[in-house]
Amino acid sequence: MPTLNIANVLTVLRILMVPLFAWLFVLDAPGGDPQYGGWRWAAAGVFALAMYTDKLDGDLARSRGLITDFGKIADPIADKLLTGAALVLFSLYGELSWWATGIILVREWGITAMRFVVIRYGVMPASQGGKLKTVTQALGIFLLLLPVAHTVAWLGLVALAIMWIAVALTLYTGIVYVVDAVRLRAAATSGSEPGARPDGGDTA
Repeated sequence: MPTLNIANVLTVLRILMVPLFAWLFVLDAPGGDPQYGGWRWAAAGVFALAMYTDKLDGDLARSRGLITDFGKIADPIADKLLTGAALVLFSLYGELSWWATGIILVREWGITAMRFVVIRYGVMPASQGGKLKTVTQALGIFLLLLPVAHTVAWLGLVALAIMWIAVALTLYTGIVYVVDAVRLRAAATSGSEPGARPDGGDTA
């Protein structure tokens, strides 16, 4: 399967959208204090578009048989760059606890690094829990990005609650992936076939 295909192009495009998103976010807070104006709406729009490309490239890869090892690795990296940028910016501007950001970033990049370490034994597919974690993170970030979440108290509370649920899912799925990695390595070194996961995907 050729690496250069529409699904992988969309993945690379999503990576290129990360600096645009960050730039728009910072433009909304020129003096370090978020204004929650037009630039913030633009940042929310770019984030939503980038997350849509995540769904689109996954659908295209599966429906057209365009799944590649590059896509399995690059797709989660693109997601983590986008969500990581949003989380760090939230914390820098006092909109989200550094604890939440730190826990998510350590888990996300730790699991990504682990995937590279164990790739010699096989590519680890994503679980349904990993997909739910990704959706929850994206929803929480999107709600926090919306200017109205900072003027409507209940919506802000909902956004923060979803983010902390995402933190819990992030920790849980991280543990699951570590266990899977140990099993994958053990199966590969013993010469047996690791058990195939029925819920494979491309988002860790």
